[in-house]
Amino acid sequence: MTRARFHAAAICALLVLILAPPAGAAEAGRGSVLAVGCIGLTVSDLDRATDFYERVLSFRREGDGLEVTGERWESLTGVFGLRARIARLRLGGECLELTEYLAPRGRPAPADARSNDGWFQHVAIVVADMDEAYRRLRAAKVEHASSGPQRLPDWNPNAGGIRAFYFKDPDRHVLEVIWFPRGKGDPRWQAARSDGALFLGIDHTAIVVADTEASLRFWRDALGFRVAGGSENWGVEQEHLNNVFGARLRITGLRAPEGPGVEFLEYLAPRDGRPYPPGARATDLIHWHTGVQVRDVDSAARATRAAGQGWVSPGAVDVLGPEAGTTRAARVRDPDGHVVELRAEAGAAGP
Repeated sequence: MTRARFHAAAICALLVLILAPPAGAAEAGRGSVLAVGCIGLTVSDLDRATDFYERVLSFRREGDGLEVTGERWESLTGVFGLRARIARLRLGGECLELTEYLAPRGRPAPADARSNDGWFQHVAIVVADMDEAYRRLRAAKVEHASSGPQRLPDWNPNAGGIRAFYFKDPDRHVLEVIWFPRGKGDPRWQAARSDGALFLGIDHTAIVVADTEASLRFWRDALGFRVAGGSENWGVEQEHLNNVFGARLRITGLRAPEGPGVEFLEYLAPRDGRPYPPGARATDLIHWHTGVQVRDVDSAARATRAAGQGWVSPGAVDVLGPEAGTTRAARVRDPDGHVVELRAEAGAAGP
């Protein structure tokens, strides 16, 4: 197989996530995860960020948002003396949760951040037309993270024509837009085109990991995610998409029963990505958290303790969410420091 053919096939394995049960998943983790919910990120100015996501990317704000403070939110986030504003934005069936910390304020993202740094995370937004999406992004003067949209070659029967592009929001969080030609990707993205929308929904969130096997022990064995596929990717398309010269990645896709996928990006080369900064907090603008709905928050948090970096929260707490009512939640860190927010099944009340 030529280098170009292998690369295109590998990308296809990444993008077309066929659910398969994990081999050797720990019994304690099976079935605990129900869905990937809202994916959260910290912003410096909630009004500016909300305007960007609504005006440029067609997200829709749900409700009036929420302003939170107090001991329970301090416990959940690990931030003492906080006051924060939260807005939930929806695109199709998926959602983002934007948080601005009024107090204390956090640190900006490093100006020299790269896609192979250990704190890297993004969401992939499916588009109906890549050329029109790119024009929209250029008109909005977004900062490029890729050199431009990357297109896989037509001669590949599985991945030909798939296109992707990385860019940044006003706080320099990396986002991806991805386009699937007919017959490629999840069929729901083809069906979603019938309403004339340009931006359709979130296909997955991707995180950089240092060791895929260690990450699997957390996400698959402790939480119960299912491995959906894997590939090893390199070549000029991957380099230009990630904007990392000489990029060679081991990519593993995972799925919960519902919601967006989670993808591991392990850089086999170059190995000079920086680890998640020690002492990083939810107030910092590099912060993302992946919302995961589980059957029982307390037992899921305990299951992740040995497999990850421990808890952000001292334990599970009951908090008022952006939707009506309270929910039981806890935040934990995976082996690389990425934050996962465990939440109870919808409608479940805490003790």
